[in-house]
Amino acid sequence: MRRQLLYRIIAGLFFLFVSAVHSSADQLSNAHWINTALVRLAPQSSQALLVTSQSTSSFHATLHAMENRDGSWRQAFPPIKALLGKQGFAPPGTKREGDLRAPSGVFALKHTFGYAPSIQSRMPYRQVDNHDIWVDDPASSEYNRWVRQGQTTARSFEFLKLPDDRYKYVIVIEYNTDPVVRGVGSAIFIHVRRGANIPTHGCVAIAEEHMRKLLAWLDPAAAPVAVMGTRETLISLAEQAKSNQKNIHKKE
Repeated sequence: MRRQLLYRIIAGLFFLFVSAVHSSADQLSNAHWINTALVRLAPQSSQALLVTSQSTSSFHATLHAMENRDGSWRQAFPPIKALLGKQGFAPPGTKREGDLRAPSGVFALKHTFGYAPSIQSRMPYRQVDNHDIWVDDPASSEYNRWVRQGQTTARSFEFLKLPDDRYKYVIVIEYNTDPVVRGVGSAIFIHVRRGANIPTHGCVAIAEEHMRKLLAWLDPAAAPVAVMGTRETLISLAEQAKSNQKNIHKKE
């Protein structure tokens, strides 16, 4: 009996050792591809919110708050569980209005808004009221614009002050904002989630405590960006960026 118990203990310790080795290897692998991708995709930034999922169809994602220190990208704090649109990620260039998918790519983070008069953040912030709306009517000349109710003829729009806490804290993802292309998606934000397993309509949603943490950390002087997509998508985009840079150097 004692010998069997000893064998079980040894087997258990071996299993824990192998699991720890695999976990460390996975972390090193993740750190390598993330650093490589961000070096190529966010060369002018020193802060990035990396939002990635296991597949394009999953609405469960992970948000990594990354900062560039001395040329190397590192996590500012532990990964955050995030939620996407019900249909997951749209491959680059395929996002459409109402498709319930989050866009893939690299997008600037310049503005924030919310319900309170002020928040703890260095980012530009604006308080919203019951008359602030975001136009999602592709037929409108104000498509994907923040306007005041009564100042638009758009047939469809979204109120920015909701009866729940989703927009209590919001970081605007500058997707399809400059220039605006009608019909390819509007009002893409990082906002407070409704629940731990409730997808969005195409935005990124996280817990309120994490929203406050991100807002306090973000710095406009760091030219923060959102880098969004599956691992395969982002690696592909990074390779394209590398190829484009080589072509530029050849022309010069």
